[in-house]
Amino acid sequence: MRPLRFIVLTAFATLFLAPAASAHVARVVGPGETLWSIAAQNNLTTRTVAAYNGLPETAHVVLGSTILVPTVAEGTVALTRSGITPATSPATTGASAPRPQGAYIVRAGDTLTGLATQAGVPVAQMAYMNGLSPKAQLITGTVMKLPSGAPVPARASTPAPAQRVVPNAAPNPTPGVVSADRVKTLAAAHGAPGSLAAAIAWQESGFNNAVVSSANARGVMQVMPGTWDWVQQNLAQSRLNPSSAEDNVRAGSLYLARLLRETNGDPRLAAAGYYQGLASVRQRGMFDDTKRYVDNVLALRARFGG
Repeated sequence: MRPLRFIVLTAFATLFLAPAASAHVARVVGPGETLWSIAAQNNLTTRTVAAYNGLPETAHVVLGSTILVPTVAEGTVALTRSGITPATSPATTGASAPRPQGAYIVRAGDTLTGLATQAGVPVAQMAYMNGLSPKAQLITGTVMKLPSGAPVPARASTPAPAQRVVPNAAPNPTPGVVSADRVKTLAAAHGAPGSLAAAIAWQESGFNNAVVSSANARGVMQVMPGTWDWVQQNLAQSRLNPSSAEDNVRAGSLYLARLLRETNGDPRLAAAGYYQGLASVRQRGMFDDTKRYVDNVLALRARFGG
């Protein structure tokens, strides 16, 4: 957030034999639900759910009928038996999700002061956004967010270290997946359109709270540490739990609602601000990857009832 991004670290598990006892969940189709929406709410592809139920991917599900939602392992087996190569879910593919803006992995010799100077921002600002102390000594491999549109750091051309270090700051990436319906409910309760929040959450993380992007954004709504603190201090009416997936959605929704107020309710501009940073959008216009991100979000919003 504030130029956020990237993205989902989980992918389908390597193929192995299905367990003796089935672990799928039976789901009764509700009003307005489709095979796609059921799959999306469970962080699966439509193809996976269809294959597990012996249906074509374009099948129309009937209100009141039962759909079996498989585990990742069960879905993988079903795809393989159908002659389909398992693939990642829509939110995990790099084809549609632009790389997070400002993503940078600290190299040997980098300093917080040096990176801030190259980016043209105060050291305190860069430290705050990334959940670091302004006096912190950077550890090689630290995942950081640099300002959108900042020059490429001098050491970016050198190979990135294999290790990845995530700054110890709120919000915390924790296990847990929030359903699309729950995201929509929480967003609506905090002033943001449910369909828009769900689209952003799916684009950002596939509803997975364990995700940490290569730009140091975390959780379901991919909230930056600095954004989390700002929302807590300025928008939240009560203390948010940095380890809660639902509070991650609350924080992201509060921030999205604020962006909508600042853009006179323009969902396209608000989504751009969520990704690139509203000040950057107003000063520089939307970057090409921002436009692609916004197009993705608005297309997803239509599928989530927007």
